[in-house]
Amino acid sequence: METAAYFLVSEALANAAKHAQAGEARVAARCAGGLLAVEVADDGTGGAAPGRGSGLRGLADRVEAAGGRFILSSPEGEGTVVRAELPCG
Repeated sequence: METAAYFLVSEALANAAKHAQAGEARVAARCAGGLLAVEVADDGTGGAAPGRGSGLRGLADRVEAAGGRFILSSPEGEGTVVRAELPCG
């Protein structure tokens, strides 16, 4: 679980810096109710999709292999939010 959370944050921040033209990014993590929620949000260009490259698909696969759920929101022009909900506790 810790490895999946680490790679989610690392890859999402790298994507924000390399591809999204983001000015800032926010990282949040919280463990409650048996779930670790890890979220990275940026103010970049949006439009990220798992099918466009191996990075996001790899993150989704890693989170799902750890028994978690991968959530991506990235509307064009509105930034990107990458979130994982992983079992903890």
